[in-house]
Amino acid sequence: MAKPVSIEVWNPNGKYRVVSTKPMPGTRWINLLVEQDCRLEICTQKKTILSVEDIIALIGDKCDGVIGQLTEDWGETLFSALSRAGGKAFSNMAVGYNNVDVNSATKYGVAVGNTPGVLTETTAELAASLSLTAARRIVEADEFMRAGLYDGWLPHLFVGNLLKGQTVGVIGAGRIGSAYARMMVEGFKMNLIYYDLYQATRLEKFVTAYGHFLKANGEQPVTWKRASTMDEVLREADVISLHPILDKTTYHLVNKETLSMMKKEAILVNCSRGPVVDEVALVEHLKENPMFRVGLDVFEDEPYMKPGLADMKNAIVVPHIASASKWTREGMATLAALNVLGKIKGYPVWSDPNRVEPFLSETAPPPAACPSIVNAKALGLPVSKL
Repeated sequence: MAKPVSIEVWNPNGKYRVVSTKPMPGTRWINLLVEQDCRLEICTQKKTILSVEDIIALIGDKCDGVIGQLTEDWGETLFSALSRAGGKAFSNMAVGYNNVDVNSATKYGVAVGNTPGVLTETTAELAASLSLTAARRIVEADEFMRAGLYDGWLPHLFVGNLLKGQTVGVIGAGRIGSAYARMMVEGFKMNLIYYDLYQATRLEKFVTAYGHFLKANGEQPVTWKRASTMDEVLREADVISLHPILDKTTYHLVNKETLSMMKKEAILVNCSRGPVVDEVALVEHLKENPMFRVGLDVFEDEPYMKPGLADMKNAIVVPHIASASKWTREGMATLAALNVLGKIKGYPVWSDPNRVEPFLSETAPPPAACPSIVNAKALGLPVSKL
């Protein structure tokens, strides 16, 4: 297609040309680029997902760096185009980079940035929200009210599940999984069972301490258990939240066989990656088990859902909004911009990409470093000693 006409330009006489394929929340990221002599071009075209051809047109003949989105296919075609235009930096406005061919980027000398360390609590909050919404059938009840069907209190109207005293299961107890577990244990006094290849020592200590606190105050203490297999979690938990990475070992981790292991009234939540769940098998399981409920923020063929999923009353589906809190999305935009800016300026890579608070302070300038470059080692980039 022809070059998109809907472009917003900041600092037109800037020395470095940076392109953002989408408008992003907040203004701090814009100001940081402009203050460092960047000409910033933001594509404002009303198109949810830009094609490869769209992005090539945006890159043009000269481009120092691009801020992109996880819906875009960043492979050899785009990285070769960016390299020809003199670009050395690309950053996803996301912690994940499944849409990026990192090897191709490295081949063309392009640094690939992402935005970790800023999504933990907000993603865990959405997983907790979906858990509670499913347990108490809130979406069904809301639709019932809006349809004008409520004509008085009834003993059996939208009876759901009490979370207190039940068991929450976590598959993948990393930062987000552990944050979710803490919310469910402390917020609803649930017992915990988790499965992870690595021991979640801090999480275990937290649950133990909270159990002691409850016991000291005359309440039933909560408990925790590290499962030896994922199947153990599936069989024992009342609420199961998925937080694994996506690779060949976790593709369709939840499938017909594993779904059959879960309790008939279990709740399954996925805010990790869509292909972790076999959506076709899930739809069949929902049909056959009307008291089984699911909350999904991600989908196998995003942005599409498998046939039948949208028709299921026992499914809650939201459009990939786990990181959609104001502070988080503005922070992601800032980190993505600083990844690109840092590479343009020749800054080293921040030594701990999960400790990003210094980059997000509103009262102090950010460190002279790239917050997170996933192929830094492959490119031989220096590491900050700050």
